Amino acid sequence: MDGKRTSKSYGTVSGGDILHGKAKEGGSGEEERLLFIKTSDGNDQLNTSHDDKEAQEDQNAKKEHKISNTETIIHMLKGNIGTGILAMPDAIKNSGLLVGNLGLVLMATICVHCMHMLVNSSQELCKRTNVQFLSYSDVASTCFATSSSPRIRSFSNVARTVIDVFLCITQLGFCCVYFVFVSQNLQQVLDHYFGEIDYRVYMAIILLPMLLLISIRNLKYLAPVSMLANLLQFAGLAIIFYYLLQDIPLVSTRKSFASWGQLPLYFGTAIYAFEGIGLVLPLENEMKTPGDMKGWNGVLNTSMGIVSCLYIAVGFFGYLKYGENVTGSITLNLPVGELLATLVKLMMSLAIFFSYALQFYVPVDIINPYIQTKIAPHNHLKAEYVLRLFLVLLTFGLAAAIPKLDLFISLVGSVSSSTLALMAPAIIDTITRGEDCSRWIIAKNFLLFTIGFLGFITGTYVSLRNIIDSFV
Repeated sequence: MDGKRTSKSYGTVSGGDILHGKAKEGGSGEEERLLFIKTSDGNDQLNTSHDDKEAQEDQNAKKEHKISNTETIIHMLKGNIGTGILAMPDAIKNSGLLVGNLGLVLMATICVHCMHMLVNSSQELCKRTNVQFLSYSDVASTCFATSSSPRIRSFSNVARTVIDVFLCITQLGFCCVYFVFVSQNLQQVLDHYFGEIDYRVYMAIILLPMLLLISIRNLKYLAPVSMLANLLQFAGLAIIFYYLLQDIPLVSTRKSFASWGQLPLYFGTAIYAFEGIGLVLPLENEMKTPGDMKGWNGVLNTSMGIVSCLYIAVGFFGYLKYGENVTGSITLNLPVGELLATLVKLMMSLAIFFSYALQFYVPVDIINPYIQTKIAPHNHLKAEYVLRLFLVLLTFGLAAAIPKLDLFISLVGSVSSSTLALMAPAIIDTITRGEDCSRWIIAKNFLLFTIGFLGFITGTYVSLRNIIDSFV
C-alpha cells in the first residue's frame, strides 16, 4: 500500500454499523473481532488496534492447513461445474451457434474481470481494517463503511443486507433447480421401465432422503459426499462428450443467430453458469500463496479459462448435435434405454443430489444467526432444524410449481447471478477506490453495471412471462 493510501482518513461509521471479521486463534476456535469500536462521541470508528503478535501466531497456526494452487484450481472447477454447464446447449439455442459462443467468450471475460475486481477490493479493504479475511457481504459493507463520504457510509448495513439476500436467493434458486433436475432425469430413466409417472412423485420420493441429508450440520461430514459428487460429475461429463461427438451434423445446419426476443433467456442461462464468484474470496483466504490468485496466468484466470472452455465446448457440440430439440439439461437429450446413457443420468442425478446439501449450507449460515438473536439460547438448535425444514420444503414447493428446468435456470441467473457477478463488483470497486477512481474506471464500471442491470430486467421479465405462458 502506498503512502497516500496509508495516511488517508476513512472517517467514522454512523448508526451503530459494526462489521465482523473472523480470525482463528491458536487452539481456541473461532471468535469474532469487531472492526469498529465506539468512540466517546457515540460514533463507531475503525478499530486498528489488533495485536500484530497475535495475528502472526494465528498465521503460523493456520499455515499448515492452507491449500496449494492446484487444489485451489480443483475447488474452482468443482464450484463452477454443475447444472449450469448442462444447460449451455439450451443457452446456445436461444442465441444461435455463432452469437452464443462469441457471447460466452465475452461473458466469461467480463465475469472473470469482475472476480478480479472483487479480489482486489477485498485485499485493499483487509489492509484498511487490518483483518485477514472478508466475506463477500463483509467486502460490500466495509467498502461503504470506510468511505470518506458520510452519506455513502450510511449505506453500509444496507449493502451487507443486499448481498446476503441475493446470496440466499442464488443458493436457494440452485436448490430449486437441483430438485427439478434430479426428478426429471429420474423420471426419464424410470418411466422407460415402469411406465409414465408424474415428475412430482419423483420429487416426493427424493424429498425424504434430502431432508436426512440437510440435517447434517457440520461441513466436515459432508466432505466425503462432496468428493463422491465430484467424481460422479466429472465421469458423467466425460460420457456426455462421448455422445456429443458422435455423428455430428454440419455447422451450416444450425442457425447462427436466434432472435432478439430469446437473448434475455440466453443471458440468464449463461450468467447462471458462472456461479462461482462466491467461492473466490473464501478460496483466496485458504491459499498458501494468495498472491497467486491474480495475474494473467494466476489461479483465477487458469481455472476460469478451463471452465469457460468446457462451457463453450458443451454448448457448441450440444446444440450442434441436437439443434432445436435440445432441452434444459443435455442429459435429457441422451438416448432413452441405452445402458451408458442411463448410467450418466443416474450418476449426474446422484451428484446433483449430494451437491444440494453444500449449496443449502450457505443460506442457512446467513439466515440462522438472525433468527438466533430473537430466541432463547436453549432453543437455538431446534430453531435451526425448523429453518432447515422450512427451506427444504420451500425449494421443494417452488420446484414442484415451476417444472420448466430451462426457464427456472434463466430466472435464477437473471435475478441473482447478474447482481452478484456483475452489478455488485462494479459498485464495490468504484466505492473502494473512492477519490482515486479515474473517469475511465468509473465509465468501465458503469458499463458493467448497465450490462448486469439490463440482463436483470429483461431476463427476469422474459423468464417470468414464459413461465406464466406455460401454465396458460
